[in-house]
Amino acid sequence: MKKEDKAIVISMIGDTLSQYSCVYLTQTAGLNAEKTSALRRACFKEDVKMLCVKNTLLKKALEASDVDYSELYDLLHGETTLMLSNTGNAPAKLIKKFRQKDETLPMLKGAYVEETVYVGEESLETLANIKSKNELIADIVALLQSPAKNVVSALQSGGNKLHGILETLSNK
Repeated sequence: MKKEDKAIVISMIGDTLSQYSCVYLTQTAGLNAEKTSALRRACFKEDVKMLCVKNTLLKKALEASDVDYSELYDLLHGETTLMLSNTGNAPAKLIKKFRQKDETLPMLKGAYVEETVYVGEESLETLANIKSKNELIADIVALLQSPAKNVVSALQSGGNKLHGILETLSNK
C-alpha cells in the first residue's frame, strides 16, 4: 500500500473514531465466514459499527485523535476488530449474547468507555453491567415520578372512600 493510500485510510479511521464515544478492541480471528457474517448482522441491529483494521494504521489514527487512547496501544497485536458505539454497554452486551451459542469469540482485548479504559477479557462482565446514559436518565425520571404517583394515588383512594361514606349516609 502506498504512503498516500495509508494516509487516506488513517484519516478515514480517525473520522470514524471521532463519531463514537466508545471504542472496543476485540479479537475475532477464528470465526468462520458464516459466524463473522452473523456477528456483523448482530452489530448492525444493535447500532454497533464493526471494523477490521490493521494495527499500525489504527495506532496512527488513535495517536492523531484528540482523545488519549495511549493505554490501548499495548493491546494492538494480533488480529484486531473495532467495535464502535455511542452506548457504552452495547458492544459488551452484544459480545455476551453472541457467545451464548457456545462461542469463545469474539474476545475482548480492551475498551475505552466514558473516558475510562478497560483491559482484558475479565472486564467484559463489568462493561455489560454498566448502565447507559439513557438507562440512567430513565431511572432518575422513575425516581422523581414515584413520590408524585404516591400522592395522586393517596388522594384518589381517599376520594373514593369519602364518596362511599357519603353515599352510605345518604342511603340511611
